[in-house]
Amino acid sequence: MLDIRWIRDNPDAFDRAMTRRGLEPQAAPLLARDHDWRVAQTLAEQLQAERNRLAKEIGAAKAKGGDADDLLRRVADSKEEQARLEAHAQRLRVQIDDMLAPLPNAPADDVPDGKDESANRLVRQHGTPPSFAFPVKDHAALGEGLGMMDFTRAGKLSGARFVVLRRGLARLERALGAFMLDLHTREFG
Repeated sequence: MLDIRWIRDNPDAFDRAMTRRGLEPQAAPLLARDHDWRVAQTLAEQLQAERNRLAKEIGAAKAKGGDADDLLRRVADSKEEQARLEAHAQRLRVQIDDMLAPLPNAPADDVPDGKDESANRLVRQHGTPPSFAFPVKDHAALGEGLGMMDFTRAGKLSGARFVVLRRGLARLERALGAFMLDLHTREFG
């Protein structure tokens, strides 16, 4: 997720980045919500500081045998107001996070403008891509076809984007992990 502090410091760069990704400028509504959040947070913190000051006054008044009822009422009112402000700040923070979550990262300067990878350009290529007389399958189709990968079972066990490995493929992954552990612990400490 994008950092709201960076957006605060670089709103124009952020809007240019979103425009390059094919989106409308987003800084103004985000920064307005961020401003409201910071104001609510600051007011809540100020109320807490005021309550701390009043607590000292209450202690001093009671030590002198004076009446502290007015101060106690002010502390109670302050607590309610602080709770209201903190709840409001929390709602604003959730709204900010919800606004930031779907936004894409800012592209690097050398990345071509566009919504997706179709706008990319080929920078370099090594060798000639092979051509096959049969339809090419990706690793997932090959693994499932060989009975060594099970995406359906993994989805039931842990959710999307996981795979259960079987037989030789499971042993291969375990062997690679053990090899890397041995290499890094024995050769590199």
